Amino acid sequence: MSSSRHDRPLPPARIEEVADGVYAYLQPDGSWWINNTGFLVGRHGVISVDSCSTERRARAYREAIGTVTDRPIRTLINTHHHGDHTFGNFVFPEATVVGHERTRELVLAEGIPDYLTLAWTEADWGALEVNPPFLTYTDGVTVHSDELRCEVRHIGLPAHTTNDSIVWIPERSLLFAGDLVFNGGTPFVMMGSVTGAITALDRLRELGAETIVPGHGDVCGPEVIDTVQGYLRFVLATAERGREAGLSPLRAARETDLGEYAGLLDPERIVGNLHRAYAELDGLPAGEPIDVVTAVLEMIDYNGGKPLTCLA
Repeated sequence: MSSSRHDRPLPPARIEEVADGVYAYLQPDGSWWINNTGFLVGRHGVISVDSCSTERRARAYREAIGTVTDRPIRTLINTHHHGDHTFGNFVFPEATVVGHERTRELVLAEGIPDYLTLAWTEADWGALEVNPPFLTYTDGVTVHSDELRCEVRHIGLPAHTTNDSIVWIPERSLLFAGDLVFNGGTPFVMMGSVTGAITALDRLRELGAETIVPGHGDVCGPEVIDTVQGYLRFVLATAERGREAGLSPLRAARETDLGEYAGLLDPERIVGNLHRAYAELDGLPAGEPIDVVTAVLEMIDYNGGKPLTCLA
């Protein structure tokens, strides 16, 4: 199913200045393992928000920063532990890598996992090295780009993962949302919580952001929060109906019309999301581990038995 969404060459990554001295680095098409990053340029150095999934993409991101400024990259903030946001950390050896304490724990625990070559189509990952955050926080930390205040906040509950953080720049009404927000791609909460993600999006809405840099997809406004939240409510309602009918998550996904969400990239994520929703309906606490291997294999089954499309 997802292969039909990737039938043309990807455009190159691009830099978009989203506020004075603040830039989004956008990597089309925002599908599996193709994320957004961003950076702030101050008088004395650069703060990066996330890195990229492959060595090639991370080095291209570093080169892109160099087209804007020759100042050193002093700080790298990870919004969560997933490899598309952390694998490239090692390309910035001079930077202080900052993340939630759980982000560090999971980056170290997962390392460079074997499933990269099992679940997805072949990609050139490069010579990846594990480089976790070495400055960590529990609730949040504030960093400054010159006089500009940047609030790095843990969202406070399992959502996309168990360790999601945002970078909120109140003076610019600008939010780096990490993977709490997907724009044009199917939201994914298999390693977090459906209900938690819905609550987290309410918290994002309360910030009053005018500009959002999502974890995947184009820069957007707060209206995209409604789209993501609508999809997650759709997942929860589908799980409730499927569970009542005695259907497995895969069977429920196959019998469900995605409707207004059918055009989102990587629709097979409905299966992983339903596995998480079923677990929550069965009483598993938000964020507690589920059988991820089975969920991923069933996403592949939903995808016609083909590995999931990775263009990283």
